[in-house]
Parts: sequence; C-alpha cells; structure tokens
Amino acid sequence: MTVSKNINNPVGMGGGQRKKLSRAERQNHGPHRNLDRQGAADQKAELVRKMREKAAAAEATGQAGDDTAKS
Repeated sequence: MTVSKNINNPVGMGGGQRKKLSRAERQNHGPHRNLDRQGAADQKAELVRKMREKAAAAEATGQAGDDTAKS
C-alpha cells in the first residue's frame, strides 16, 4: 500500500477528507484525555475518602482501647 506524506491526502486510506486535528489532539491530548483525567481524579478522591474513614475508625477504636487500659 502506498503511504502518503501528507495527512490531508490519505492514499490507500479509504479516500475522503480527514478531520483537521488540533495540535493537542495530534499529541494525543484531545478532549477524550480530559475525561480520562477527570475519571482518574474521581477515583483518587474516592480512595482518599475511604482511607480517611478507615484511619478515623482505627483511631477511634485505638482511643477507646487506651481509655480502658488507663482506668
């Protein structure tokens, strides 16, 4: 298959026009990446929340055990 050197002239690629890609999209940082980053941020926030809850629960049980030991 012949390969074209010009992205706007895709030889052997089914013909037709190609979408003009922005610089960010050519570097694979398009709008889909923003959604991926948002999803990752949501997962991180959820993980941090769970870890804080677990630490608070452990701290609460640890304090209760210390209070009974001191009495």
